[in-house]
Amino acid sequence: MIPRETAQTIVETARINEVVGEFVSLKRRGVNLIGLCPFHNEKTPSFNVNTAKNIFKCFGCGEGGDAVSFLMKHEHFTYPEALRYLAKKYGIPIQEEEQTPEMIQQMNEREGLFNVTEFAKNYFVDILNNNDNGRAIGLSYFRERGFSPAIIEKFQLGYCLDEWENFTKTAITKGYNADYLVKTGLSIRKDDGTLYDRFKGRVMFPIHNLSGRTIGFGGRTLSSDKKTAKYVNSPESDIYSKSKVLYGLYFSKSAIVQQDSCLLVEGYTDVISLHQAGVENVVASSGTSLTTEQIKLISRYTKNIVMLYDGDAAGVKASFRGLEMILKEGLNVRIVLFPDGQDPDSFACSHRSEDVQKFITENAVDFIRFKSDLLLKEANGDPIKKTALLKDVVSSIALIPDEISRSVYTTECSRILDFPETVLISEINKILRANFKKQFSENAENDVPIETHGRASLQQTIEQPIDINEQIATAERGIIRILVNYHQSEISVTNEETDEIEKRNVGNYIFNEITNDELTFENPLYNLIFQAFSAGTSALSEVEGQLIADSYFLHHENEQIKQLTIDLMTFPHTISENWEEKGIQVKKECEDEQLFRIIRGDLLQFRLYKLEKMIDDVREKLKNELNEENLQILVADLAKFQRGRAKISELLGRKVTK
Repeated sequence: MIPRETAQTIVETARINEVVGEFVSLKRRGVNLIGLCPFHNEKTPSFNVNTAKNIFKCFGCGEGGDAVSFLMKHEHFTYPEALRYLAKKYGIPIQEEEQTPEMIQQMNEREGLFNVTEFAKNYFVDILNNNDNGRAIGLSYFRERGFSPAIIEKFQLGYCLDEWENFTKTAITKGYNADYLVKTGLSIRKDDGTLYDRFKGRVMFPIHNLSGRTIGFGGRTLSSDKKTAKYVNSPESDIYSKSKVLYGLYFSKSAIVQQDSCLLVEGYTDVISLHQAGVENVVASSGTSLTTEQIKLISRYTKNIVMLYDGDAAGVKASFRGLEMILKEGLNVRIVLFPDGQDPDSFACSHRSEDVQKFITENAVDFIRFKSDLLLKEANGDPIKKTALLKDVVSSIALIPDEISRSVYTTECSRILDFPETVLISEINKILRANFKKQFSENAENDVPIETHGRASLQQTIEQPIDINEQIATAERGIIRILVNYHQSEISVTNEETDEIEKRNVGNYIFNEITNDELTFENPLYNLIFQAFSAGTSALSEVEGQLIADSYFLHHENEQIKQLTIDLMTFPHTISENWEEKGIQVKKECEDEQLFRIIRGDLLQFRLYKLEKMIDDVREKLKNELNEENLQILVADLAKFQRGRAKISELLGRKVTK
């Protein structure tokens, strides 16, 4: 177990922008950073990273938290796994408390699968470098491919001995669960229950997730037997989903963000050879055709994809579906064809680093131009084939969601194919209308509810009075929001006895106002937060009388309180830094006078809504009360509550109507 003090140090050290930035491409907007949310599908950024408060919040799907929460949600880490990842990133040593056999027994299956794949990776690496057969066969193969010792070590390449049970027996002897070996696909169980090695006699390419953990393998045979599959990949498991993984992304994501471009290749060795040549912004969709999930994964880091192919035009044509999927997701895609007989791997191995980079830069052609040129050659002047070509290209342009990009490509297509742009626009619009009707029809058939806005919903709101309980909830939320955000700030308050202005701590001021009036919070989460403030418990030292640390509720053990705090501390809109330059003055709520006005208003409304509820309760009791003495008490209470309501309403500038 990780000691509590160490966990607190890790949480406080981790910077949210640095952690999230490894997985999401972030751009500055005002004082915050924004990007596309990795937790739901979106094309307009609503994912917000607040560096000052060290938290993230998506205003699209509602996900939020700190660096630990992000890793747990994004990488499906357990809490200890996320802490260990951050400790490693920031160089924080962990002296873990000894685990009991019961604690070890309770380790979840997912962690068990990770442990097995990590052991397998280390085993294959050890065989490659320290076993005679591993060096003679596996290491010799990688050296023949031109891989340097540094690149072999970087990608953690290995070798599985050409023996049926060596790996499996070693793993079981080391205490690893046989079921986990089967679930990860490292071992295969025969009908009689015995196990054997899936990757027997193959060089091994570990596949990593975005945080660098091994989740699967690709194994290449060195046998010349044509009946033997050249490549064998790990099957799907709880930690490995082929359609959601890109080989090499863990090593390439920083370069992709830095260069704002992602090179997409087909195989493991393409990625490795390009890295060795100094071209690091490259990934591969090995083991599966390009999927929408993989495209969305790339879109977190860049909107620009360059697909690298060998000189086989027929192979490129067969991949048109994947290219069109990229267009549909709103990304820019270009294509590079290598000379006949060469692929990215061989080209990178036979050319200098600068020549590889120069070739890619100079030969990258946008998809529409590439497709037009390729199909135009096939048409060879045949009007029927040219008509089919036009329809093919137009259908691709219609997939592009951005109107401006569609317009640019349409103009380019008109120029290349020497065809009137107006006709192309007309055809594209027909396709767009047909797609819209189809989508609308599918929604109607599936009985998808459509959210209404405007006059109808506004009228509905007007006709339905707000329940007093909802009013109280709103007032409670306002008070707790101020406490969470500004409890350590100071405001200027007039002393009623001396008529002098005094500086008061916000947290103490609100606490005194609430307790003096004997008010209570009806929302249990709000009440827990208020009680923590009233106790004055420090999250760091737990000494009575100290102010609560700003991060206390952000790292609270109660997940509901943690999420509520994030909601209260984040806002979907920020004031542009350019406003001040233009002379546009906006009062900030954190300023002394403005903050006091907000606090005073929230407290008055809280009292008012409480009185409204008390008045309604008394009226309800009056309907059924028969005892004369009790009736007099209730009437007196009603009059007292009504006087209080009238006074508060006057302070708020309202009229009492009942």
